[in-house]
Amino acid sequence: MTKPVRVLLVENHTLVRAGLVAILRNLPDVEVVAQATNGHEALSLIKESRPTLVLTDIAMPSLNGMEVLARITKDYPGIRVLMLSMYTDEEHVRHALRLGAAGFLSKDSSPEELARAIEVVTQGNFYLSPKITSVVMNDYLRRLGGRETEPPPQEREPLSHLTPRQREILQLIAEGHSTKGIAALLQMKVKTVEVHRAQLMKRLDIHDTAGLVRYAIRHGLAALE
Repeated sequence: MTKPVRVLLVENHTLVRAGLVAILRNLPDVEVVAQATNGHEALSLIKESRPTLVLTDIAMPSLNGMEVLARITKDYPGIRVLMLSMYTDEEHVRHALRLGAAGFLSKDSSPEELARAIEVVTQGNFYLSPKITSVVMNDYLRRLGGRETEPPPQEREPLSHLTPRQREILQLIAEGHSTKGIAALLQMKVKTVEVHRAQLMKRLDIHDTAGLVRYAIRHGLAALE
């Protein structure tokens, strides 16, 4: 008998998560082994739930889906990660694929397409929603036609020069947490958070909180909700 696909579902919206669980439980050979409401919770559940597939949203509080993807790719290379998001622009898709995503699915996809995507990525292949494929192909053709040159690496990956901890703190700043609040959440000294904050501003050449918030939202670390 075929082993069931063990799915860890990561979604912070209760109703959306409940709907996805209902869909997944109706799929043959799919087992929802754990559910998480944010990135930190997802990472803590991996060892005990032993998923073969992580289905994760991108925009989540505390630790977003891109960071979850990056850490799973590094620490658990055998686990496939399928991104499920309302953010289907070319920048988010390319960033996810570079981090090692096995697929990218739009949140307006049908249950049938979700089933197909799970089947494809668990067989070791890659899956992109048709809507997303057209976005990526249009960008490729635009560059091929000479109307737009390939941006330099630092612009293609604007967050790549930040450490995981700096990206995490940047997201928390964008979500409105104070320095003391961030220190408490991450179990760090306030002074250490202040040092990270100063390094962020220096690396990004941004010197106020509002600028950090705008940067985080623009590059998908935080969402306008």
